[in-house]
Amino acid sequence: MTDFQPRRGQSVEGYDVTARRGTDYYAVFADIPAADREMWERAQGYIDEVGTSMQDAWDTGAYPLDIAMRAGELDLFNDGIVHPSLTRVSPLAAGLINMEISRGDGSLGTVLAVQGGLALRTLALLGSEAQQERWLVPVARGEVAASFALTEPDHGSDSVSLETVARWDASTGSATGAGEWVIDGAKKWIGNGASGGITFVWARVDSPGDEHHGAVRCFLVEQETPGYAGTVIEGKASLRGIHQAHIVLDGVRVPADAVLPGTKSFKDASTVLYSTRSGVAWSALGHATACYEAALAYSQQRIQFGKPLAKFQMVQERLANMLEELTAMQLYCRWMADLEERGELRPTQASLAKYHNTRAARRIASTARDMLGGNGILLEYGVMQHMADIEAIHTYEGTESVQALLIGRDITGMSAFA
Repeated sequence: MTDFQPRRGQSVEGYDVTARRGTDYYAVFADIPAADREMWERAQGYIDEVGTSMQDAWDTGAYPLDIAMRAGELDLFNDGIVHPSLTRVSPLAAGLINMEISRGDGSLGTVLAVQGGLALRTLALLGSEAQQERWLVPVARGEVAASFALTEPDHGSDSVSLETVARWDASTGSATGAGEWVIDGAKKWIGNGASGGITFVWARVDSPGDEHHGAVRCFLVEQETPGYAGTVIEGKASLRGIHQAHIVLDGVRVPADAVLPGTKSFKDASTVLYSTRSGVAWSALGHATACYEAALAYSQQRIQFGKPLAKFQMVQERLANMLEELTAMQLYCRWMADLEERGELRPTQASLAKYHNTRAARRIASTARDMLGGNGILLEYGVMQHMADIEAIHTYEGTESVQALLIGRDITGMSAFA
């Protein structure tokens, strides 16, 4: 295990801008159940335990997998997935965990989204009993890193057009001669895709004799399988504390039972993506909270022209504007969680929350960075890191434009996709 570095809490100039302030102007989270609050506090303890280790990892572009998987040891990967082998976590608790971890570090927030929201959810909802028996608990506990490979180098927003293919080869295979699936293609931006665990690879079936010929299905691939090559993507200016991979699949052979039986079409991938879209809204809220609280704390401590910045009218107006947006983000998230708990959340409602919150988070981060002046670009103050990481979550799980078109189709009844 990596030695975690306790959170410093203060910059070299003595400003304390990273302390948790619990901003909740409308008491949006004042009445949450005790069980949900316990999970939230567990996430807070995790972030406090990690301290500045992830800040240092972000600076160097390293991925401390042991720190990331520690969340599994604390049972924080569930993401509200309902399964008898997993701890029951409400949508509200799952959101609060996401918010808190993202408030502490965006790369860890993305680990949560990949390991829990995407990979664990895919396995729990769509995997066979044997697959779940073998992998579900190890993935949930962080004993095995897991990834979700849908996006391709040439297919991001139009992921339904994916070119990775899986062909059935009946001439070879296991000792019983049952045959194998042969997968060829490439994937990009795959978190944990080169971390030595398992990957859920989405591919189009290219076997005319198969009943699912032409359909998109998912295959569980162990990363040490011959033909699987994951290369860490270098040069990122966002989410630098998690490794994302460019994966090449060259004649990767997997047994018949590697296919997830619950996957019959691209709609099954969409089911997973819709479920995690709400998580992006919560993550954006975490980032925005960190930026707002840093700006507020800095304005109260930084003396300019003989008085704290907080005494200037322009600063107070900016803080009020940031709080207005932050409170709206909180209300979106709380109501979305309540809808989900009742089984009433529609995919486009999750899209609207993601659309609003990532846009608002960008504005809050930009204002906060400006309010910190030159110090705003230093990692020790946190804001610049959050600002950069928001750019990634603004894009993944569907870009702003795609979210707008999903919402537009829902409210007009007309599709602009084709």
